[in-house]
Amino acid sequence: MTSAEHARLMRANQANWDARTPVHVTSRFYGLDEDLDPERWFAAFEWEDLGELSGRDVLHLQCHLGTETLAFARRGARAVGLDFSAASVTAARDLAAKSGLDVTYVQANVYDAVKALEGRRFDVVYTGKGALCYLPDLDRWADVVAGLLRPGGRLYVVEFHPLLHALGPKPGLGEGPELLLRHDYLGGAGPVHRDATHTYTDGPAVEGATDSYEWMHGMGEVVTAVTEAGMSVRRLRESDELPWPRWPRMVRTDSGWWRLPEPRIPLLYGLLALR
Repeated sequence: MTSAEHARLMRANQANWDARTPVHVTSRFYGLDEDLDPERWFAAFEWEDLGELSGRDVLHLQCHLGTETLAFARRGARAVGLDFSAASVTAARDLAAKSGLDVTYVQANVYDAVKALEGRRFDVVYTGKGALCYLPDLDRWADVVAGLLRPGGRLYVVEFHPLLHALGPKPGLGEGPELLLRHDYLGGAGPVHRDATHTYTDGPAVEGATDSYEWMHGMGEVVTAVTEAGMSVRRLRESDELPWPRWPRMVRTDSGWWRLPEPRIPLLYGLLALR
C-alpha cells in the first residue's frame, strides 16, 4: 500500500475520531463529569518505569482527551499532548483548564510531530493503550520518536497486547465465556476496516464519519522498529490486567483493574527504550 493510500485512511480515522469525541466526552467510561482521577488509567509498573517526572519535558503522543496527559502534569512534568483530532484537542484543552493544570496541546498527525512541535526535544515520549493500531508504518513512527527525544531520553509504550486483539468470542454466541483465536496476531496483512458507529465506550451512536482503519502490529515488529531507529530496549513487561472489563467473565483485582480468571495470559505490555 502506498504512502498516499495510508494518508487517505488516516484522514478517514481523523474524521472518525472527531466524530467520536462528543460521545466520549459525555460517556461514563471516561467519567469526565465526576471527580477526575487520571491516574486510574495507569498500571503501577508504569510509574516505576517512568521514574521521577517533576521538571521533565513529557510528550504524550495520540493523547485523545488528554486524560493521561493530566496525570503527568499533576506529577510536575511540563506536559504536552499531541493528537490529530481537532475535536479531541479542543476537549483536552477544556479539561485541562477545568482541572487547573498547565498542559500544552497540539493538533497534528503523529508523523508530522517533529515539525508541529518546531523541533522541541523531550525527556520522555509516552504513547499507548490503543494508539499504535491506528498507525500504518511503525518504522516511520519510531524515526519520529527518535527525533523528538533528547539524548538519553526515554520512550515508553504501554499497549494492548497483540494477543488481546487476536482473541474474540465464539461465533454465534455473542460475548460468551469462551474466547478463541479469531484474528491475526502478526501485522503485515494490511488495514482492517471497522464500522465505528459505536465505539468502545457507552453512549449513543457516532454521528458522521464511522469508517475506521486499524493495523495489527506484533510485538516483534514494535521492538524491531524501536531498535532500528537507534533506541535501546531496556525493559519489556507483560501484564494480565486491563483498566476496564473487556469481556464479561473478567474479574476485578486488588489494583482495581480486571483480568481473566483463567488462564493467565498477557493483555497489556509496557516497553521502555532509551535514545
